[in-house]
Amino acid sequence: MQVRVFYHDKCFDGACSASLFTRFHRECVTAGASYEYHGLVHRAGALFDEAQFTGDENAIVDFKYSSSPQITWWFDHHLSAFLTPEDHQDFLACQQDPVCGKHKFFDPKYTSCTSFLAHIGETKFGFDTKPVAELIHWADIVDGALYESPESAVEMAQPAMKLTLIIESTEDPGFIPRLIPLLTEMPLAEVLAQPFVAELLPPLMERHKAALELIRSRSESKDGVIFFDITDHPLEGFNKFIPYYLHPEAVYSIGLSKSSFRTKVAVGTNPWTKKDPATLANLAEICERYGGGGHARVGAISFPPDREDAARVAAAEIVAELRARN
Repeated sequence: MQVRVFYHDKCFDGACSASLFTRFHRECVTAGASYEYHGLVHRAGALFDEAQFTGDENAIVDFKYSSSPQITWWFDHHLSAFLTPEDHQDFLACQQDPVCGKHKFFDPKYTSCTSFLAHIGETKFGFDTKPVAELIHWADIVDGALYESPESAVEMAQPAMKLTLIIESTEDPGFIPRLIPLLTEMPLAEVLAQPFVAELLPPLMERHKAALELIRSRSESKDGVIFFDITDHPLEGFNKFIPYYLHPEAVYSIGLSKSSFRTKVAVGTNPWTKKDPATLANLAEICERYGGGGHARVGAISFPPDREDAARVAAAEIVAELRARN
């Protein structure tokens, strides 16, 4: 059997979910299957190429729902999991089907898709999660921004943090598919020590330091909201906790950036804010107005690379709204 696993690309939780799904599927569903990995990214326009759903089984983890009948497994935990009301209705109908309902799962209460998948595998299929406890632990920390401090998030002493930097920054389409199987085969420190991984780290740490200084020079914190625009310095990724490291008093951060395939508005909540959680804005709902989405505390909107003007308008409106809210 050939299984194609589609995962949230350039995302630590996405890679961990793909790896955990592979181990779960091999141990609990089909021994001896072969696995292929395909990254999915949030971009303007169609998110899926259904011509790629050619496996004997096709799984999507940590990414939006597809109503394609070719998708046989789905796990997600994002509030904005459904692109359209029709997709949501399709999923609800699936839950009433005795076969479909045992293969597609959604729960936005989970911190990471990895921990959600582990829970489903363990409680519904008898999957042993003890050997992958480290992976689940760090997927929750990274995806839930559960770091002890801004310093621990930005200074990146832990192997999981260094792997996150590499995963979010790589431009090699073959790197993450090569990495995914290792994440559930060995401790994260050993994964980081693999030559094809370790060689990427030194230049990325230098780029990380440069991004920190760039955001330091471009960011403004006012009325509890940080804003920065680095669209003239194209980056495929940067540490999303840098704004709070630089401006710990802020509640929200809005960053405008550009990569090869999109102009992005990143919207986040300071994980260390002392503000009453009940008063915080639902950022997924805000981003959904502009065609984006995410979680209650962090979200993003993707525009085509040539629609920088529209992205800038959206960013300005969100900055104004959140500053007024504060």
